[in-house]
Amino acid sequence: MSNHGATPLLIVEDDLALQKQIKWSLDRFESVTASDRESALLQFRRHQPAVVTMDLGLPPDPDSVSEGFRLLEQMLDIDPGAKVIVLTGQNDQANALRAVALGAYDFLAKPFDPEVLGLTIDRAWRLAELQAENRRLQALRQPDAMAGLITRDPEMLRISRTIERIASSDATALLLGESGTGKEVLAQGVHAASKRAGRFVAINCAAIPENLLESELFGYEKGAFTGAAKTTPGKIETAHNGTLMLDEIGDLPHSLQAKLLRFLQERTIERLGGRQEIPVDVRVVCATHQDLKNLIKEGRFREDLYYRLAEIVINIPPLRSRSGDAVLLAHAFLRRFAQDQRRSGLNFSEDAIRAIELHPWPGNVRELLNAMKRATIMADGDRLTCEDLGLPSPPADADGSRAVEQTDLDLRTVREAAERGAIVTALARANGNIVRASEILGVSRPTLYDLMKRLAIK
Repeated sequence: MSNHGATPLLIVEDDLALQKQIKWSLDRFESVTASDRESALLQFRRHQPAVVTMDLGLPPDPDSVSEGFRLLEQMLDIDPGAKVIVLTGQNDQANALRAVALGAYDFLAKPFDPEVLGLTIDRAWRLAELQAENRRLQALRQPDAMAGLITRDPEMLRISRTIERIASSDATALLLGESGTGKEVLAQGVHAASKRAGRFVAINCAAIPENLLESELFGYEKGAFTGAAKTTPGKIETAHNGTLMLDEIGDLPHSLQAKLLRFLQERTIERLGGRQEIPVDVRVVCATHQDLKNLIKEGRFREDLYYRLAEIVINIPPLRSRSGDAVLLAHAFLRRFAQDQRRSGLNFSEDAIRAIELHPWPGNVRELLNAMKRATIMADGDRLTCEDLGLPSPPADADGSRAVEQTDLDLRTVREAAERGAIVTALARANGNIVRASEILGVSRPTLYDLMKRLAIK
């Protein structure tokens, strides 16, 4: 028997004699079988096989390939990494190629050589194992560009990898996200990964009065206006060979939007009161918490400027959507501030950890950072409580169902809570249809009925 992973091979074949023959010829592999699309889907969800062999002609119309192609698409929707080997008729090259175009790993014509099929499965399994290992390592790897970012959230790690990919280009990046989500940290990550020799220069378009913003951005010549005692380069010029971050770009006055657009197109600026065009090589990163498309509709933001800025758009999720990050960040901030305050013995109470998990953090990472700084300064004892953090004590039933306490981690309780949640969600998605819900959950209908009875789900 093959020692390939923990998942069996799935054999999909409606001709039971041939199914037995394939299973027998592949007896060194652990395998499960199915003879139609529905049972194959059930087996696929239940066993999550890395490799599948399948006939394209399946009931109710074995002479047609429509059911086979539908199954192929459904399996690859569930797991795009699955290796599906299609067994076709002798003169069925067109369908075999169509299957490969849809994502099948390989095809063999019947009657097949058992040895060739065995070798093809071996190769597919090795590739699946390598790809799974690669995905696991990718998920663990914290991108170098984002050394300053603390996260385990898959979406934030994906954003970090995007930033690594775009850093070496000159494409303008637009960072969208609520206030306090870490837009400047990500912009600095773009600069760090770009290996540009110049500085990282940030300017907040909302924090500077309109009549001063133009001279701040573009600089001015001596005597350009009353009080201009000497020639002063602007932020754009200061960022030459580096990165310019325009924060709260949605607040840029309309009068300056045309001038910024011209700079982005020409890559030259003129200082106020100057006639000379000065070339500037700068990477531009913009950020805003506003909906720029809405501002365009209201006539407050130029559409041509938006498309010039939005070459790469990165949507940063709020802290409440990042799984596990609030507690991860809280521990990191506690270490940092406890060191600053020389209070190395500080830690969290169990209630404080649950309160951090449950709080929606409308101010995102900035709010959490401030709460931790305040708590490390003000806390009386060594254990930070909900009161120290300014958070309400967590209720026993925070989400309407029985909450799993930190101290209540026996597997039965955890498993029942997880099963209940999954079944309720599946029934909701299936609009109460038991057959559809059992397909979603990858269990048989009788199993689902038994689970519902045991967990008292109506």
